Amino acid sequence: MTTSADHDSYIAAAPEVFQPSLRRLRALLSRTLPEAEEIVAYDMPGFAVDGSVVASYAAFSKQCGLYVLPGAITAHADEIAAAGLQATKTGITFSPRRPIPDDLVERLASASRHTAGA
Repeated sequence: MTTSADHDSYIAAAPEVFQPSLRRLRALLSRTLPEAEEIVAYDMPGFAVDGSVVASYAAFSKQCGLYVLPGAITAHADEIAAAGLQATKTGITFSPRRPIPDDLVERLASASRHTAGA
């Protein structure tokens, strides 16, 4: 994907199959992190609180990703595995057919926000 200046243009430039998932993530993160500023960093749309990026998302050729701080992934590793999702130290990849459950997105974003504030 090309570099985007804001969330709207990033989502519009993403493969069409991923756009509903990206819009859903944006809405969930925005609601869960109401004090956060929408930013684009490292060519990904994200949410920053007090200058720290606490959550971001991206679309790739075959999947999407949600990225949070490592402590949030660690704290919810069992839930991530139970949902059948793959995680790295800072991210979870998913497809539109197997999205991250909304409540897990909210818990991950909250945990990431708490980790950033610690």
